[in-house]
Amino acid sequence: MIKLLKNLQKKDIPYAIICVILIVAQVWLELKMPDYMANITQLVQTQSSSMKEIIKQGAYMLSCAMGSLVSACIVGYLVAKIAASFSLRTRAKLFKKVENISMQEIKSFSTSSLITRTTNDITQIEMLIAMGLQLMIKAPITAVWAITKILGKSIEWSVITAIAVAILLVTISILMMIVMPRFKIVQKLIDKVNLVTRENLNGIRVVRAFNAEKYQEDKFEEVNNNLTKTQLFNQRAFTIMSPIMYLVLYFLTLSIYFVGAILIDKANLSDKIVLFGNMIVFSSYAMQVIISFLMLAMIFMMLPRADVSAKRINEVLDTEITIKNGKVTKNKNGLAGTIEFKNVSFKYPDADEYIIKDISFTANKGETIAFIGSTGSGKSTLINLIPRFYDVTDGEILINGIDVRDYDEEYLHDVIGYVPQKAVMFSGTVSSNVSYGSVRGGKPNKKKIEEAIKVSQADEFVSKLDKKYDSHIAQGGTNISGGQKQRLSIARTIARNPEIYIFDDSFSALDYKTDVTLRKELKKYTKDATNIIVAQRIGTIMQADKIIVLDKGKCVGIGTHRELLKKCKVYKEIALSQITKEELENA
Repeated sequence: MIKLLKNLQKKDIPYAIICVILIVAQVWLELKMPDYMANITQLVQTQSSSMKEIIKQGAYMLSCAMGSLVSACIVGYLVAKIAASFSLRTRAKLFKKVENISMQEIKSFSTSSLITRTTNDITQIEMLIAMGLQLMIKAPITAVWAITKILGKSIEWSVITAIAVAILLVTISILMMIVMPRFKIVQKLIDKVNLVTRENLNGIRVVRAFNAEKYQEDKFEEVNNNLTKTQLFNQRAFTIMSPIMYLVLYFLTLSIYFVGAILIDKANLSDKIVLFGNMIVFSSYAMQVIISFLMLAMIFMMLPRADVSAKRINEVLDTEITIKNGKVTKNKNGLAGTIEFKNVSFKYPDADEYIIKDISFTANKGETIAFIGSTGSGKSTLINLIPRFYDVTDGEILINGIDVRDYDEEYLHDVIGYVPQKAVMFSGTVSSNVSYGSVRGGKPNKKKIEEAIKVSQADEFVSKLDKKYDSHIAQGGTNISGGQKQRLSIARTIARNPEIYIFDDSFSALDYKTDVTLRKELKKYTKDATNIIVAQRIGTIMQADKIIVLDKGKCVGIGTHRELLKKCKVYKEIALSQITKEELENA
């Protein structure tokens, strides 16, 4: 928690100092009121006192109350400002961290957990700062100050107050031991609720197609009930605290008056009025002490959950970034679009076996290199090493003669145009999606957008939309088809004009006619760039300059389509499973 609170900036320190000063003033004013109350009590009991004096003391009391109110309002405003500022910076820091960590670290946390940590966990700490900064300062000051005022007035009353405080401390300690472990469970259960909700929304079509609504409802009900039961246990545990607190408070007041009555009864006539006034003051201060512990109890109710949230946030912030950023920001060798794999092998950090084993090849400017192989042969994993979504385990990948690990990531990604296996659309317009990543804060080039859409064969459906390039695209592209999403995804990459194009099975949702036309136009448009294509269909890669056949992570064949038909058994089997022997011979 303390580590996370370092996110408070230096500009927040003056606000915190002002808050402390105002809280001290507030406590002083609140503790001054019982003195005026004692004076009023004595004046009322004294026959020679005038109404003017009584009203004067009452005015002082009202002034103290008003001053305390104004101070509390200012403190509330400043503390809310500090808490909101802390939340803003922490959420931004957490988001930036998630943006920079590799796919490996993101998968270790899970998407649903990262969403909870960025939202709910930070909110828990924000609430603690907003309320805790006031109560954690005010409660101890009030308790200590009030105790110093009542010490020495009466040993009997002091003992009664000490017993009441001891009961409260024991109650709070027992509750903390019971509830603290369950708060850790609560945040994990929130992760699960988020996970089930996201799965249901993302897979809503599958759910409905298989009539699995009841199954999903039962699944959600299970995790939701677990969360509810845990939360109910925590809240019920804390509800015990409130009646005990008030029970102690009222019994303390009753005990003070009971003992006071005995003391006043035994006192001399001249001391009775003074003793009565002391009893009123003591009971007020004793209530202030108990109220201070009530405030601390509120903090203890919030602290366990906020502490758990802080640890969860720190887990992300303290995650070591495995993919270190390089320093190369320009092409030193005069090469363009050259990719070289040198004995590249890769395995996931927590895996025993290699996914990719000893792959070597070179792709020069203007060439089209294609990868094909059975499912799970490592095609997508291989090309994900180029933009450094993962780093190689052994060997090296060179772009323009420089190891990709030496490049500044921003510069490296500017050189590469990547079309993922699953087309991703962002909420916005056709234009904003196509120009995504190529604008850099400036206005999108309309001519470039139109050209990219035309080359990707997306113009066929974009021209029929109501607002054409300004037509709305829903989050995830749910209002357009899979083939349309793929074409817009390809257009997005074309609009960047990179040196190297990477297509990770990016033509799978296209019909054969559109696929052929698109690749024909793409070849003309990218004649000065290097194309890396992963595909399942032989028809997509037949015209490639070099085809690399993968099987169980190993390269089992490199060559052109005709060469591989003659010398690569795996390639021929894949080809014959898709195209007849006659068609292959005539291709």
